[in-house]
Amino acid sequence: MTDTLKIVSWNINSVRFRIEIVEQFLREVAPDILCLQETKVIDGDFPAAPFRALGYDHILLHGQKMHHGVAIISRVPLVEDDRFDWQANREARHIGVRLPNGLRVENVYVPAGGDVPDREVNPKFGQKLDFVERMTRWSEGLSVPTLLVGDFNIAPLECDVWSHKQLLDVVSHTPIEVAALDGLKASNDWVDLGRHFHPDPARLFTWWSYRAKDWLASDRGRRLDHMWATADVAKTAIGHTVFEGCRSWLKPSDHVPIMTEFAL
Repeated sequence: MTDTLKIVSWNINSVRFRIEIVEQFLREVAPDILCLQETKVIDGDFPAAPFRALGYDHILLHGQKMHHGVAIISRVPLVEDDRFDWQANREARHIGVRLPNGLRVENVYVPAGGDVPDREVNPKFGQKLDFVERMTRWSEGLSVPTLLVGDFNIAPLECDVWSHKQLLDVVSHTPIEVAALDGLKASNDWVDLGRHFHPDPARLFTWWSYRAKDWLASDRGRRLDHMWATADVAKTAIGHTVFEGCRSWLKPSDHVPIMTEFAL
């Protein structure tokens, strides 16, 4: 029995299209729990067999045809699952579970928000801000040990993007989005585990656009993927890893996996 718990979050950008690199990652890293976002598949078509072949027998899904979708795959038993509609339109963007030790793991895929940072011109931007606001209201009433993970689609710090100055008006790093995320963070004194282990101004990116011919050479990254813990859970965290090399794997997602390891 291991004395640690490894939890990974990864926006996979279609789990069926990229199942080979998911299998590769699970073989190489062997996390206990894998939280996926943007699975892009209905529950009945989810490729469960490759996960079970690797020992991941506990699979909880919240899927949707062609878009969105989240899943939690685990070697640890999962109980008491829930699916919050923070988008208020039934999009599949959240799934949460409780582990036998009482820890809740909430897996979320925050909307990207479109291209124009103005809710009057671009309704998608307003939906994104409202989504974070609903998460904040939920967070205010939270009273159990919780790990919140996923693609937040917001890079909050100046050092979370390749150029703070050039991205100030770009959706994912605008002041209004950062303020919304700061409000969520303050609502329950969440600990940002990425920055807890890699304090700013350290470079820490999790996403690189497909538009760059050579993502590594241009390195125009953003930290859009996060793991936040309530204070009691954060005390048990012993390390946080960003698997940047996965961005160069065959048919990669534009996001890379992130992992926090906890002492049991």
